[in-house]
Amino acid sequence: MDEIFRQQVFEIIRLIPLGRVTSYGAVARAVGYPNHARHVGNALRHYDEDFPAHRVCNSSGQITAGCLADFTDKLAAEGIEVVGNRIKDFRNIFWDPLEEV
Repeated sequence: MDEIFRQQVFEIIRLIPLGRVTSYGAVARAVGYPNHARHVGNALRHYDEDFPAHRVCNSSGQITAGCLADFTDKLAAEGIEVVGNRIKDFRNIFWDPLEEV
C-alpha cells in the first residue's frame, strides 16, 4: 500500500469529531479514491492506541473490525450506542468529510 495514501487516510480519520462516525468509503472519497474503501480498511490494520479508528465503520453502520468489543467500548465513551455490531442512529451521527472539512 502506498504510504502517501495511508497518511492521507489517517489525516482524514483524525478529523472525525468526537461522537461522530464515518465510513471507509467516505474516507476513500475524501482522499480522492472513491472505489478504494477496502484499501482504507487495510490501512487501518496498524495504528497507535490513541488513534480514533473506532470512528470508522462500513457504509451501513456496522463495525467490521476484528476488535468489536474494544471499538464498542470506545464509542460508548463518546456517547455512541452500538447494538450487536451496528451503530445506533448511524445516519444521524454520520460525518462526511467531503461536506464537513
